[in-house]
Amino acid sequence: MSQVLEDLKQSQMQLVQSEKMSTLGHLIAGVAHEINNPINFIAGNLNHATIYINDLIQHLKLYQNYYPHPDPSLIDHADSIDLDYLIEDLPKLISSMKLGTDRISNISTSLRTFSRSDTKVQVAFNIHEGLESTLLILKHLLQATDHRPEIKIIKKYGQMPLVECYPGQLNQVFMNLITNAIDALNESSQTKSYQELLQRPNQITISTYLVSNSRAVAISVKDNGTGMSEDTKKSAFDYLFTTKPVGKGTGLGLSISRKIIEDTHKGRLLCQSILGEGSEFIIEIPICKELGI
Repeated sequence: MSQVLEDLKQSQMQLVQSEKMSTLGHLIAGVAHEINNPINFIAGNLNHATIYINDLIQHLKLYQNYYPHPDPSLIDHADSIDLDYLIEDLPKLISSMKLGTDRISNISTSLRTFSRSDTKVQVAFNIHEGLESTLLILKHLLQATDHRPEIKIIKKYGQMPLVECYPGQLNQVFMNLITNAIDALNESSQTKSYQELLQRPNQITISTYLVSNSRAVAISVKDNGTGMSEDTKKSAFDYLFTTKPVGKGTGLGLSISRKIIEDTHKGRLLCQSILGEGSEFIIEIPICKELGI
């Protein structure tokens, strides 16, 4: 009976994980695709618009040089539209729009990176790209609210090789850990004033580095929230365990994350926490799977 119960737990976790990632992946991939088409159209037309506007301005300046004394009505119109300012500002305006389209294009690329479907075999993956795409998706949760200032993200990225893994599943783990850190900081903010939070800002530090004589890569997600008690820390990865209110947590995030890291990737997912100071979750994934960690 004990084995049957354990098998049922594992099956449920697998179903939840697969369904969640499938739905999220299709949604994000669809959004990225819909963004990509119009933004490419706008970006392409902005390049032509820049050339046309520069040509028109040069042509206008030639007119001003060869006809320095135009009809008074033309002078009045130039004054009314502030022609000198328009000539100076219009190229800047187009340049600013180009920066905006580049930013949206980068967002679309990040969304596709996060939502990439896993194949049946592990593939080489840039860990930092996965982290950046996850942070982009969660950016709205980091922004300032009426109750707390912005949550700061501190990145301490080291030199990392490409890692053989299942990128979609690894991105899910990143999202689970970072979301948990955000929730922990939101909870700790409820007992502090806005001024206190300005003096000691909420922050999440994300670090990457090599461990075990460079045989494994490590990704650390550390918050400066209230931390966990010893009892909570011991139960953190347990199936259906959660400290969140009803409706806010399923108790599956960390247990699924550990399964992805330890069972699927043959790595380790560790938890360190000091009550009153914060928590840190560390992912370790072997670079050479046959060596282990």
